[in-house]
Amino acid sequence: MDKNYYKEYYILEREHWWFKARAKIISNLIHKSLKNQEKNNLKILNIGAATGKTSELLSQFGTVTSLEYDKDCCDFANSTLNLNIINGSILELPFGEEEFDMVCALDVIEHVEDDTLGVSEMKRVCKSGGLIVVTVPAFMLLWSNHDEVNHHFRRYTMSSLKDIFTKINLTTIRATYFNTILFVPIMAFRLISKLIPARFIRVGAGSDATLHNNNSISSKILYQIFKSELALLKLFNLPFGVSIFISSKK
Repeated sequence: MDKNYYKEYYILEREHWWFKARAKIISNLIHKSLKNQEKNNLKILNIGAATGKTSELLSQFGTVTSLEYDKDCCDFANSTLNLNIINGSILELPFGEEEFDMVCALDVIEHVEDDTLGVSEMKRVCKSGGLIVVTVPAFMLLWSNHDEVNHHFRRYTMSSLKDIFTKINLTTIRATYFNTILFVPIMAFRLISKLIPARFIRVGAGSDATLHNNNSISSKILYQIFKSELALLKLFNLPFGVSIFISSKK
């Protein structure tokens, strides 16, 4: 994460319509994935905590240990939020085997070259019968300056993501695309943005999220549209989208 971006990210995670709607969807999908497990007393590892909002989200399910690879981001989050985020890598988690009831990496494994090793490490520190939760960006067709700024190695299809979990013998509980309703306009924006020099569309650190005024009417409408997918996800898995959610049992 660029140094300028993680400072913007602190505000974006808490105020931007995309992050707020995404948080509600991920929270609901985790809740459903836990099924009959006790849902408020788990020992949880949150990998890639960034500026801490996802750790706040996961705290509804139990006690959260937070880990972040970027030391500058980690130091910023600790000094700002007093969360005691640990500086470390998903490729070499500083924990023993079977320590956590739930291990989460929300939009993290696309940042590492060896994503299979990353998920294997998640499995190692997860208890038998525990839950492993991953979200990733979908479809290389949507690759843009947003991915460059965030130092992504790739975007995924459902098949490519499931292959990783199958390879290390994890049992999938729920796998679905999300951010589906807005897929076409986002795809159009990403494709058009590739034709425009970055200096004409880059705002702040360059993430797509910085292009929207969160207090605008359009942002409020986009939030309601994205959040409305909660109703659809109660009925079925979505066949495509900007992101993918997968939960697996060890």
